[in-house]
Amino acid sequence: MALFLAAIGFGLWGLWTTVISPDDDPNKVAELRRRNERLSQDVSTLRRSDQISREANRDLQRTLAERDEEIAGLRADIAFYERFVGATGQRRGLSVHDLEMRLQNGDVWHFVATLTQNLNRGAVNSGRLTLSMEGTRNDRLERLSWSSLRKQNNAPGLGYSFKYFQQVEGEVMLPAGFKPLRVTVRLVPAGGSTAEQSFPWPDTLH
Repeated sequence: MALFLAAIGFGLWGLWTTVISPDDDPNKVAELRRRNERLSQDVSTLRRSDQISREANRDLQRTLAERDEEIAGLRADIAFYERFVGATGQRRGLSVHDLEMRLQNGDVWHFVATLTQNLNRGAVNSGRLTLSMEGTRNDRLERLSWSSLRKQNNAPGLGYSFKYFQQVEGEVMLPAGFKPLRVTVRLVPAGGSTAEQSFPWPDTLH
């Protein structure tokens, strides 16, 4: 494309310098000028088209890379769950397999907790989930309860109900100046023992 544009530009220069002379007919000069303007417009259009094509190609490559990364992550998740529910999967009771935290806006954070259990195959496990955080504010250690994170007195936990695994999502709000160090997920089942799992803050960020 660049070579083609250069050739057109060189042709325009040659057309203007070799064809037109002071003795040429005014009508011929006017026609050549019009042709020159049309060719100049064509060159500008081609250059813009080439730029758009390059930008579109970069966007496409970036999108494909993002999709490849997403597919790889989904395949890894599928492989894990297949092993988990399969006959060879290690038997485990109610637990928190993973916790992801994503900043939404301001001090609001969206979390996704992945809950698992395969000890009692086929049995439904239900209950409520809460979070708490440990961190620092004004150089002092501080612990935030679920109600503090939800900005609601006696905030109820988020419900869950599953046989093998479930992702529970919600939002929490951190106070200004609070720097998290650790997040603890607490599961209170309708029947059975409470389960807790703590995650270092950096490990939860996605």
